Amino acid sequence: MRIGELGAAVGVTTRTVRHYHHLGLLPEPERRSNGYRHYTLRHAVVLARIRRLTELGLGLAEVRDALADDAGKDLVEVLTELDEDLARQEAGIRERRQRLRALLDAGELPAEGPVSPQLAELFGSLSGGDSPTAAKDREILALIDTGAPPEQRERLLSALRGVLEDPDALARTREAHALLDALADAGPDDPRVAVAARTLAGCIPAGLLPAGPVHPDHAVLRALYADFAPAQAEVIRRALNILAEEGR
Repeated sequence: MRIGELGAAVGVTTRTVRHYHHLGLLPEPERRSNGYRHYTLRHAVVLARIRRLTELGLGLAEVRDALADDAGKDLVEVLTELDEDLARQEAGIRERRQRLRALLDAGELPAEGPVSPQLAELFGSLSGGDSPTAAKDREILALIDTGAPPEQRERLLSALRGVLEDPDALARTREAHALLDALADAGPDDPRVAVAARTLAGCIPAGLLPAGPVHPDHAVLRALYADFAPAQAEVIRRALNILAEEGR
């Protein structure tokens, strides 16, 4: 058989056959006097086996080990590990589909979506109206919801639930948003900054911020300050200092 005939018999391209030669998976056949490779039934059998193993999901390095003469036990181990890996992928797909279904069943996605179903539910209750600061808060919460480890995410959600269940806390939060909105065009030395900082610190629930002091040069904090107007950034900076002094 020529290379094209071999590929057609097994259902692969001639380029694939040459690639397997290059990797040493398929032995090079003898060449006839005219220079053409001459493939035998043995080459077709080996090529078919390579195709079956790759279709199962084995990488080419694993296929090379599986084709070794003394690799019978190794192949069983490799296939067992592959089966376990596929089971993990299958479980992951089921979990992602459940999350998707929960988001779709919730109706209209929030502007910051998709977020976790738990945060989406809280966003539905944490209405900030047309407040630009409230919208920024939601973006920051979505960022934490995405990047935080599970224990920190749960602390965030628990703290938000506490705000929503306390009408006074919810009112303080809206007041802080209004004060920050009013400082959009002000400078950091505006006298309203001190009042807004104390109000903001008073409505941040315990457990919302990570434990321990937050370094002022933290990269995320620098980005946060840069995203706000100068007076608003100063409010946030002073509010964090107040919370640090109070040990919250």
